[in-house]
Amino acid sequence: MEVFHLRNKAFPDPVQIIRNILELRAMTNEWRRENLSIGFVPTMGNLHAGHLQLVEESRVRADRTVVSIFVNPMQFGETEDFDGYPKTTDEDCAALTEKEVDVVFMPEVEEIYPGGLQQTTRIEVTSLSDIVEGSFRPGHFQGVATVVAKLLNMVQPDVALFGEKDFQQLLVIRQMVQDLNMPVQIIGIPTVREPDGLAMSSRNGYLTDEERKLAPEIYRTLQNVQGQLNQGGRDFQILEQQAEKDLNKKGFKTDYLMIRRAEDLLYPTADDHKLVILVASWLGKARLIDNLPINLSD
Repeated sequence: MEVFHLRNKAFPDPVQIIRNILELRAMTNEWRRENLSIGFVPTMGNLHAGHLQLVEESRVRADRTVVSIFVNPMQFGETEDFDGYPKTTDEDCAALTEKEVDVVFMPEVEEIYPGGLQQTTRIEVTSLSDIVEGSFRPGHFQGVATVVAKLLNMVQPDVALFGEKDFQQLLVIRQMVQDLNMPVQIIGIPTVREPDGLAMSSRNGYLTDEERKLAPEIYRTLQNVQGQLNQGGRDFQILEQQAEKDLNKKGFKTDYLMIRRAEDLLYPTADDHKLVILVASWLGKARLIDNLPINLSD
């Protein structure tokens, strides 16, 4: 078992790094024998304050916390940035040490997919995988569901925490856990934002200085749509089209801006109250996603 030490700083409980499943299960089995609850935060690394908020919440809800760092090749399309996805292992482990995480699970691809990607059993949440984000990234949510199912089986946590910024991903995971009768509580944590409203994301690092100044327009656009809905606007298609047009005029290239039912991402009716506005838009090399849940009955 590896141990990560902060440089030039004494720390009583340095984070332990585990790279294989057998060693991970030995550790979690020992915790269970001691009647300790386990929280789990799966990540792809390149951690920011949003990830660390999940870690803090896990430490409140569970006796022990496991954080995984694994860039999952199955959820990347052929033209996406798997090879270039930012890897900041030392910085990530330093941040997790400071947060007093108990274990960092950092496996190689061969540990997660020992038979190779093509031979691996796959999981698909059919009702949610091919709509909204899934229609632009075929196979993405199959890759997400498969790796999260494997990680949950490896860690066997009592609670697992995910950010609401990836709103559709959270719904997919909740549905999978329900359908497969997994004994874990899935907890969503509200999106963590920069002071100017930009949702924190590992891909924000792709933005140039000028693009970074423009990026908060995504959140302001969502807030504008929310205001129109709160004022009684119910022509959802017109609201979507106008908001997308406004974003593109500012220099974005928008894949979608949609108003959907929050529970299942289906098209809303005028009688639906719990909605979510979802957006994915390119700004230079960065594809930014965001959402804003709203309850019109409030």
